[in-house]
Amino acid sequence: MSQVPERQLASAGRPPDTPMLPKNPIIGLCQQASFLISAAKVDQCPEDSGLEVAFAGRSNAGKSSALNTLTHASLARTSKTPGRTQLLNFFRLDDERRLVDLPGYGYAKVPIPLKQHWQKHLEAYLGSRESLCGLVLMMDIRHPLTEFDRMMLDWSVASGMPLHILLTKADKLAFGAAKNALLKVQQEIRKQWGDGIGIQLFSAPKRMGVEEAQLVLAGWLDLLPEEDEEGAEEA
Repeated sequence: MSQVPERQLASAGRPPDTPMLPKNPIIGLCQQASFLISAAKVDQCPEDSGLEVAFAGRSNAGKSSALNTLTHASLARTSKTPGRTQLLNFFRLDDERRLVDLPGYGYAKVPIPLKQHWQKHLEAYLGSRESLCGLVLMMDIRHPLTEFDRMMLDWSVASGMPLHILLTKADKLAFGAAKNALLKVQQEIRKQWGDGIGIQLFSAPKRMGVEEAQLVLAGWLDLLPEEDEEGAEEA
């Protein structure tokens, strides 16, 4: 299968003529990120204070790989077997900021009672967590807008929760095909859910789109100077 040419990777995650991104203050925090706790239920989560960003995605969408790439660390367990993330996994950036790896959703071989458990506690987490300030939704670029993806989009719009989409595994397509897929998904999202949802190409192995995604995280986690926040929204 065609791969994205190396010379095009630097620009693949952002539109042409996009200005240079401001220095991202989240990088230093990512370098010191560490595992905090795993929770099977909402009442086992850390104290609901400060700010946290959650990472969600259908099983095998590359969620854990994306989280590891964005933090420059092997925080989240990756596996060739989908559905291995079975808990709410919290990672500490500092005393007031966290990242959360949510359970993968939708893998057919997971027993139905376990699926029901995940869904129940995922809904409880999303519906009750006051410190949740943003949601990163991973979609495999070859299989975007699944039933789970649409459910998360519906929830984010209804609840007013900021959401940013990473079209993962973009290196699996040729550059032109990846850009066309991005435009097609953008158009459908704007049509059904409005203009307030960010979306970009992303590849963990090629580190495509890392800076853009980190800048979104920095804005949500209140790490950008005021003059940079508008630029983060536009990036």
